[in-house]
Amino acid sequence: MAGKLRNGWPETSGALIKDDLGAWMLNRVLWVTDSGFNSATNRAYLQRGGEHYIVCEKLRSASAAAKKALARPGRYHTVEGNLSVKEVRVGDGARAQRFVVCVNPEAKARDEIVRGNLLAYLERRIAGSDEWSKQRRDELVGELRQTPGVARFCRRTKDHKLRVDKAAIDKDAHFDGKWLIRTSDDTLTPTDLAKAYKQLYQVERGWRDLKGSLSLRPVFHHREDRIRSHIQLCWLALLLVRVVENATGDTWRNVRNELDRMHLVTLETKQGRIAKRSATTKGQSEILAALEMREPAQILDYELPTPAE
Repeated sequence: MAGKLRNGWPETSGALIKDDLGAWMLNRVLWVTDSGFNSATNRAYLQRGGEHYIVCEKLRSASAAAKKALARPGRYHTVEGNLSVKEVRVGDGARAQRFVVCVNPEAKARDEIVRGNLLAYLERRIAGSDEWSKQRRDELVGELRQTPGVARFCRRTKDHKLRVDKAAIDKDAHFDGKWLIRTSDDTLTPTDLAKAYKQLYQVERGWRDLKGSLSLRPVFHHREDRIRSHIQLCWLALLLVRVVENATGDTWRNVRNELDRMHLVTLETKQGRIAKRSATTKGQSEILAALEMREPAQILDYELPTPAE
């Protein structure tokens, strides 16, 4: 498989994975992929045998059909929580393409903050550059291109001076909190399509957590049973993380940081040695209540003093 993936990845990966699933007798599949796998060739291949796909479209470098979908007016409908969707069809007849525009207000606010930070950084870098030589300004532009997302907000005047591009800011703000999905399935509702794509995000997030905070790799084991045990323990840890996040409504990092503030200390007194934990904070109490867990005992151990010889 590694040899097959070496040439043409990811363009050829859709065909490779589909052929492998066919060998496993899994020929009725709804494919959900991100924008990295979205090409006309892959979409056509995924529809072989009557199957369907849900793929994400790139917003800033969108295809002609995707640009029409984003520009099409229409009413959004709230499907769950903070997610709103709008269905758009581009084209007529058998060539019609179905899109769903999704908007998340929380993601929109986050995108605005990120762009504000990028613009503040850009303004600091170009401040005073009018007095520089053209070569030095060219070098600065080259440096800005190394920082993702910054260079697109920088423009040059006719006399090669650097300015913040207001038009680029307005264009970028149009995409705040949005994501666009394309599908070949006419039976699923916009709600089903949005939820299906969010499940892909959850799967990818699970892999990031496994490889990152839960340290699935590298595995410092050589025996197969130990490797399997390590992976299974990491999977159980991921399950615990998701249970905690769903119960508390907070991220695992925040929950862990709050609980890490609870300490066990050993006190030497005339009456003996006492192992006592720190006082429970308000945040810790809320977490334990959400998880339906009792607070740990205040005194975990007590030893009487040893009589002097």
